[in-house]
Amino acid sequence: MEMTIEDLKQLRESEDHIEFKEAKHNYPFTGGKHTDPKDRRRCVLGYIVALANERGGRLVLGMADHIPHAVVGSDFAQNEVGQLVDEIYKRLGIRVETAELYEEDKRVFVITVPSRPVGRLLRFEGVPLMRTGESLREMSDTEIFNVLSEQESDFSAKICEGLAIEDLDKEAIVEMKTQYARKQENPLFRNCPDEQVLSDLDLLKDGKLNYAALILLGKSEAIRKCLPQNNIVVEFRM
Repeated sequence: MEMTIEDLKQLRESEDHIEFKEAKHNYPFTGGKHTDPKDRRRCVLGYIVALANERGGRLVLGMADHIPHAVVGSDFAQNEVGQLVDEIYKRLGIRVETAELYEEDKRVFVITVPSRPVGRLLRFEGVPLMRTGESLREMSDTEIFNVLSEQESDFSAKICEGLAIEDLDKEAIVEMKTQYARKQENPLFRNCPDEQVLSDLDLLKDGKLNYAALILLGKSEAIRKCLPQNNIVVEFRM
């Protein structure tokens, strides 16, 4: 559902992950003529960096920042929206979405900013930014460390919907049992029921198989069905 101007008027900047700027004329895209770094940050690119670092949000140009946000109109990027989106992607590597809304003849320009990638900070002129009230500040060492310590979720642990034990290769299961029994020096492991083995090795949870089970043990037709663009790389390490 697209957001309307009436919806925007009632939103709160912190709670709703949104930033309002009047930006009537000549609002800077990046830095402008300022020399002080704190002043240079107050530009479209600076706010996009901060919103992305805060897991995404909206930058609204052409509305006052006091609730209810009055429409004042903005000429920012008028007739140049496509070039703006391309330039943001070129500089930051993220794809924003834009919308132009109108109240009578007054234009409101909305930039929807996605979250930064997991474990990666966005920077404006070398500085990772976040919002604090009306200003943009440099992230603290603790905040930077927390972001850089993030990890991508484990795809292989996700449930592969529709995958059944019948889709697994019996010979692959036997080989897995044999190899694991040798590693654990427990020959009895080879005699354990298949479902127990799959559960013990975290390949089966609550009766559902995950992608690790598919990748390790799946029949070729099951892999083609569930991972049609698959590319499996095997590494051997001592």
